[in-house]
Amino acid sequence: MIEQDNKPADSTEKGIFHAPWEKSFDKILSPFEEFIHRQTTSGLLLMGCAVIALLLANGPLASAYAHLVHTLISLNIGNWKLEMSLHHWINDGLMALFFFVVGLELKREMLVGELAKLRNAALPIGAAIGGMVVPALIYFIFNPDGDAARGWGIPMATDIAFAIGALALLASRVPKALITFLVALAIVDDLGAVMVIAVFYTDTIALVPLAAAGGLFALLLAFNMFGIRKTMPYFIVAVFLWYALLLSGVHATMAGILGALSVPAIPKYNPERFSEHVRDLMQRFDAGHQPGKSIMNNEKLRAVVQTLENGVHSVEAPLQRLEHVWHIPVAYLVIPVFALVNAAIPMDFSSLGQSFTHPVMLGVTLGLVLGKFIGITGVCWLMLKLGIAELPKETRFTQIAGVSLLAGIGFTMSIFVAQLGFEGNEDLLLMAKTGILAASLLAGVAGFIWLYLASKSVAAKQ
Repeated sequence: MIEQDNKPADSTEKGIFHAPWEKSFDKILSPFEEFIHRQTTSGLLLMGCAVIALLLANGPLASAYAHLVHTLISLNIGNWKLEMSLHHWINDGLMALFFFVVGLELKREMLVGELAKLRNAALPIGAAIGGMVVPALIYFIFNPDGDAARGWGIPMATDIAFAIGALALLASRVPKALITFLVALAIVDDLGAVMVIAVFYTDTIALVPLAAAGGLFALLLAFNMFGIRKTMPYFIVAVFLWYALLLSGVHATMAGILGALSVPAIPKYNPERFSEHVRDLMQRFDAGHQPGKSIMNNEKLRAVVQTLENGVHSVEAPLQRLEHVWHIPVAYLVIPVFALVNAAIPMDFSSLGQSFTHPVMLGVTLGLVLGKFIGITGVCWLMLKLGIAELPKETRFTQIAGVSLLAGIGFTMSIFVAQLGFEGNEDLLLMAKTGILAASLLAGVAGFIWLYLASKSVAAKQ
């Protein structure tokens, strides 16, 4: 037993008992503040895992690491068997959770966020489109044909955790609206990457499993229409949807996006009804309270607390609750594990000069750094000149240009697309990954310095 009743491990205020690693009700964060905090921490963790992966790939454990990554893992139920390497389980299975959270964020932004109002959404949507088209064109200039041409989708993507993490380091110097602009841009960018993966990185289609996947998605939408707010039915059907897509040839991670789009976004109670419900429950809680008696021995209080918990779930939309629940494991487990498995690039310093002149590496690096900068900044300038969009509140155009550099941090999604485009071609995949790492480092440092100087000049003029 760690502690006895009424003898807390740590007590700092009367009536408040803290276990050694527990704090509750200390600080209220808005959903946006919580989102930024998690993205910042996730970005730092992601950076650490990328460094560890590089060390593993270039150290004495390289052989053992490669053996572990390619270890076959199978699920067997009777005569049914599903076998993939650890690498594929992570990229095809675990990453479905990442795409699920991306889908939830996208749906929320389109319903109530920056993308809900056309006037607010115009600039980040236009910027994201420019930031996808120009990098792809730059890549094509260096790789117009052959196997290398399949990598055109690699420099289109922005890593939201890294980019926002870098910008959040300047949170005291940049307006909040600039961070919101980058979030909206990155989410639209993710949608574009998802569409590219679904349409252009699917080689063969098996019609029967694809039809089954369509039926399962229709069932998920029916759950929504019937007002089912319990998450377990959605989860069970989404697992079968993932397997059907795996068999169909469409990348299985798309199940995460489709599952997210089916999750209900309307709560059962509105705020007024919830407030009335809580006041009634608190009156019953106070009436049932017996001083000195633990809640564990007071069934009336336990019943009220349980009912209160049910009410809290009813005032939250399932989409909102699932985004909150899954963001932590995805940000702190799924993405770091993905980085550990996919960022391992063996470095041959004797041929490093040749690597930097390889068309794939040049296309990826210049596409992410130069392409994102030209595409995002250019489209924003054009839209502002034409009067079809306006700058976010308290934001200067020079800061938009700095954000366009940070958008060149591709990493997670870029590596994911590279795995699809160059599957089975290790040489081209190595060049693509090297370009992604180089571009992400260059874009992150350049964007940070640009925004630091731009924000400093703004502060000096005020």
